[in-house]
Amino acid sequence: MLSNRLQDAMNEQLKEELYSAYLYLSMAAYYDSINLDGFAHWMRAQAQEEVEHAMKFYEFIYDRGGRVALQAIDQPPIEFESPLAAFEQALEHEQKVTAMIHTLYAQAVEEKDYPSQSFLQWFVDEQVEEEKTASRIIEMLKLVGNHPPGLIMLDRELARR
Repeated sequence: MLSNRLQDAMNEQLKEELYSAYLYLSMAAYYDSINLDGFAHWMRAQAQEEVEHAMKFYEFIYDRGGRVALQAIDQPPIEFESPLAAFEQALEHEQKVTAMIHTLYAQAVEEKDYPSQSFLQWFVDEQVEEEKTASRIIEMLKLVGNHPPGLIMLDRELARR
């Protein structure tokens, strides 16, 4: 059974995962508005992945005899300075999520909640991938700069996700 403290923290994480989906969907809308369909596709896929992460928390809370308490989700930004700025914001957000996951994991260790530690290890590993992917795309965007052919090639690559 989950402690009330860990249950509350997992409910907060569930909300943050849903906010992540909302943020990436907003970024997809931004990329659609500037005709970068591949970037938009990538962000829509990322949004769907974040919903799946939220549902993992939802199911785990119930599996452990807890209660899901959905919370209000903040509105994400709708305007971004540039394609690069949007991905930089995505990386910054993933780093925030990583810190939250680490805090949850530390709490599970403190409470000697082994099932939660096992569950959260998947997220610890996933966040390494999330940050690596966003960082890689940021570096490619920096290389491309304002060179339209390079941006179009990167857009095509991201469409293959």
